[in-house]
Amino acid sequence: MAVLGVDFGTSNSAAGVARDGVPQLVALEADQMTLPTAVFFDFDAKRMLIGSAAGEALLAGEEGRYMRALKSLLGAPLMREKRNLLGEKLDFIDVVARFLARVKAAAEKHTGERYERALSGRPVRFHGEDARNAQAEVDLREAYLRAGFEDVAFMYEPEAAALANRAVLAQGDLGLIVDIGGGTSDFTLFRNGVEAIDILASYGVRLGGTDFDRALSLETVMPLLGRGSEIRHAFGSETHTAPATIFNDLATWQKIPFLYAPDSRRLAKDLAQYAVEPEKLARLVSVLGDELGHDIAFAVEAGKIAANGGGVGEIDLRVVERGLRVPLGGALVEEMLAPMAQEMGEAALACVAQAGVAPDEVTHLVFVGGSSLMQVTRGSLEAVFPGAQVHHGSALTAIVDGLSLASATAFD
Repeated sequence: MAVLGVDFGTSNSAAGVARDGVPQLVALEADQMTLPTAVFFDFDAKRMLIGSAAGEALLAGEEGRYMRALKSLLGAPLMREKRNLLGEKLDFIDVVARFLARVKAAAEKHTGERYERALSGRPVRFHGEDARNAQAEVDLREAYLRAGFEDVAFMYEPEAAALANRAVLAQGDLGLIVDIGGGTSDFTLFRNGVEAIDILASYGVRLGGTDFDRALSLETVMPLLGRGSEIRHAFGSETHTAPATIFNDLATWQKIPFLYAPDSRRLAKDLAQYAVEPEKLARLVSVLGDELGHDIAFAVEAGKIAANGGGVGEIDLRVVERGLRVPLGGALVEEMLAPMAQEMGEAALACVAQAGVAPDEVTHLVFVGGSSLMQVTRGSLEAVFPGAQVHHGSALTAIVDGLSLASATAFD
């Protein structure tokens, strides 16, 4: 019975199968092998758009609700809260299930085979808390079953990447997979053997590219919307600082859709009414009223990418106000992201220590995951493993390549 390997990612997803010991990815939309992990609830057409179509609807200003980083919600209580979406009572496990059902259908159309079982990638840790981490896998398993799969097995994502990248190591070499994704950072230390790899340790932290975006947004964009501004009391001359929660949520990909509720919009208007800097809080009112949170998040992400590696970028906020821009120099971006990159380096050292291996024994660093392309992350990891050879695996498909290979024997 054929098994589908599925990389359900924070930002992008992919699927594949093994053909004669070679991974073969399937086209999930048009001729694209990756599918943006995003959905859009089109209020007018009463339908859920998936992947690129979701982003296109958002940018076109269609009436509806956009969601990205669905994976980051796994394990949270709100995953099982029923909501009225397009006239149906759905929870977010249903939403993930419909996304996975789309992946399943596309794979079956591409290959002409039926997939009743899946080998799914998963981070080493979805969350820092053990109970929530365990619940995240329970949620994801249920989503696969609701999507129409009869069974699902799980494999750590960096272990899948190790399987796909073993060819760059000689027999006996020690490789460290550095998988920096959208929501998590995962590490696997492995030794390359004659016919197989030996997994020595895997370790992960809930820290990834969306956290980079959040940090940049909080430091550069949110102050323009009133973060840190003083708010006058309704009576008297005293002031207090605008509550941080609304800005923290607006800078967090997966929390943005929940800010468009009436209570959040009402809070923004109250803050603007008594603001010492009313022009800033007026922008916040406009952003929530016009549902521009994801437009800002995309602008931050684009600015981050442009400034990567010492480049010069900007966060273009013209959607909020004509001419509003935030310049981003590469040195500034690296300075702001350095503490998180250092935490990733410490997590990699923890992985190696877990196996009882000294850092200078690691012969190869293998970078995978979209956020591994950030110079600040590469620099941090290379600094703690200075003697290791550096290899850059396929940023977006290394994990699904490994899952595809492993799918052939996943249920043996």
